[in-house]
Amino acid sequence: MTAATTTAAKPAARKTKSKGVEDQGGRRWLSTLGIILIVVYCLAPFYWMVASALRQPNDQADNSFFPSPMSFENFEAVFGPGVGFGRNLLNSVVVAGVTTLLTLIFGTFAAYTLARLNFRFKNLVAGIIIGTAMFPSVSIVVPLLKLFTNIGWINTYQAMILPSLSFALPLAVWTLATFFRQMPKELEEAAMVDGLTRGQAFRKVIIPLAAPGMFTTAIITFIAAWNEFIFALSMVNEKSMKTATVAISQFTGISGFDSPFGTKMAAGVVVTVPLVIVVLIFQRRIIAGLTAGGVK
Repeated sequence: MTAATTTAAKPAARKTKSKGVEDQGGRRWLSTLGIILIVVYCLAPFYWMVASALRQPNDQADNSFFPSPMSFENFEAVFGPGVGFGRNLLNSVVVAGVTTLLTLIFGTFAAYTLARLNFRFKNLVAGIIIGTAMFPSVSIVVPLLKLFTNIGWINTYQAMILPSLSFALPLAVWTLATFFRQMPKELEEAAMVDGLTRGQAFRKVIIPLAAPGMFTTAIITFIAAWNEFIFALSMVNEKSMKTATVAISQFTGISGFDSPFGTKMAAGVVVTVPLVIVVLIFQRRIIAGLTAGGVK
């Protein structure tokens, strides 16, 4: 009876195992299909922008999937004489770079203070910091415009950097504070037992371990500052000081009334491609920063 029972149970076990493999294969197929749909949904606008940029100026009404014939006239027009788009790109690099650097410096110290030190009204300070990020940027444009006009900051880099900094800092502080809280306090205690001060322990022990989170914060901040529009549009009216995003929105056609669709698409590709390249190159570090936060 025991042998017969065992023999009869083997086909049932095989059927159960086969069914489990089929279910796993079905889930994997559905997951792959979902990923493909998400990728297509996200990349379709970018592909259409590239395709439109590669069409001839007279073929912008063409809705074909591939541009034929392919032309680089739109890119030549973007960097043509009198356009000044190269200077606009440099302005975007300066504004985004300085904003990112200052956000990392001040955000790291503020986040470490909130994560490690105890002081009165600590929770209130944390709430105020995150609360400032909830204000819509358009609500402070007019007060800032009046302030910067009175102190002579219109058409300057700081008029674009400081407002961007005010919105980038809360996100950086909140992200890095969470990262620091997940680090064992024994790291600093061991370093201080070995003779280091708290500041030295922070600089020599915590900062190197927090590099993935800081790198992720820097990438997110840079992308947000690079794409910033409302402050750059409001605080600058000189053509040579405008950022790339503002310059693209103000491209005009031959008559001044028509929309240079192909030229705008080409400029959009030029502005977007560096961000895509940065994310692709540093995607492992970005993922590490988003998933890390503890020391094993």
